[in-house]
Amino acid sequence: MQAYLLEFVNFMLRWLHVIAAIAWIGESIYFVMLDNGLRKPKAAEDREKGVFGEMWAVHGGGFYHNQKYATAPAKLPEDLHWSFWKSYTTWLSGFALFVLMYMTNPGFYLVNPESNWEWAANMSGWQANVLALAFLLAGWVVYNEMCKRISPNMERDGILSLAVAVLMIVVAYLSVQMFSGRAAFLLTGAVMATAMSANVFFWIIPGQRRMVNAMKAGEQPNPLDGKRGKQRSVHNTYFTLPVVLLMISNHYSFVYNHEYAWVLMALFIFAGALIRQFFVLMHAGKIQPAYPAAGTALILVAFWLAMPGGATTAANGTAEAPSQEEVHAMIDQHCVACHSREPTQPGFASPPAGVAYDNWDQILRQKNQIQQVVASKYMPLGNMTGMTDEEREVIAAWSE
Repeated sequence: MQAYLLEFVNFMLRWLHVIAAIAWIGESIYFVMLDNGLRKPKAAEDREKGVFGEMWAVHGGGFYHNQKYATAPAKLPEDLHWSFWKSYTTWLSGFALFVLMYMTNPGFYLVNPESNWEWAANMSGWQANVLALAFLLAGWVVYNEMCKRISPNMERDGILSLAVAVLMIVVAYLSVQMFSGRAAFLLTGAVMATAMSANVFFWIIPGQRRMVNAMKAGEQPNPLDGKRGKQRSVHNTYFTLPVVLLMISNHYSFVYNHEYAWVLMALFIFAGALIRQFFVLMHAGKIQPAYPAAGTALILVAFWLAMPGGATTAANGTAEAPSQEEVHAMIDQHCVACHSREPTQPGFASPPAGVAYDNWDQILRQKNQIQQVVASKYMPLGNMTGMTDEEREVIAAWSE
């Protein structure tokens, strides 16, 4: 019953997380589009009222007239719309999911027994949990300090962007060395998502509140509040697509268990940022196909790099094909404790991803997937059953 309860809570948290993320990202993309699509107001009375730009749109059977003021109108309405709870809900639900799935079983999900760093490979579960939390916190602190020190007055944002890009490469490399591949991709995305939500909490919303309070008091707002909020919003815009990809990467072990997983991660992050840049410019009326072309080129490089080969190909070509009985025995020994309609492994109420190996027909249907996750050393999780390299070669040589 406890395992079922945890699985159901996981299910509902995922739903909440996706709903909040769609709402937050959708609203963020909409406002970026709106900001870039503004045109100088045509009516003289609008310009006199302080309207900076406007955009007409049609949607849902009606017409919309959006206006942006450079300064506050004569009287701000009391029901001013604020955008922040979607951000906070996304982060809180995501963190709750991380605790529920990864931190409750860190030996399986966080520790990387194949790490080149001996201390990381030999971490205990509680040490991995502490390191994961410190990793998230350190990511935000370093990023935030870079913003404050490199471009405090928003005059060197180009240099800051390059520094943030280098930071993400470092984060990708460190995460792969310290954590299991699946957790590394998730934590890198979580570092970016934490920065996004923290930008809203610590900078964007407080700055907007100070501006609104000053306007209501008849005072001139501090222009740095608006510039700083814009700076952090721009960063959030380019983090969006990479974060989404990193969060869904846990379904694809050929990526996060690759020898150069951190390189693949960096390629996907930059590809996402380049593709996002295309849409940002498009909303401003500038079509620049070079950006999605460059993003696609990086994806193709990642495809080439992650292409199966090496040890798996060699094993398939040289090892003697095992018998059905030999393969079945290995899967019974190393896989069925979890992948069964009635799992015996504690913490599982049903087979992961709904995949069961209770009979040979079920095993055959998953043959390619089994070979892939065994060759990449993603399975068994944390190698809790002690599968040897020789056994992995047998699975790789398995042929019908």
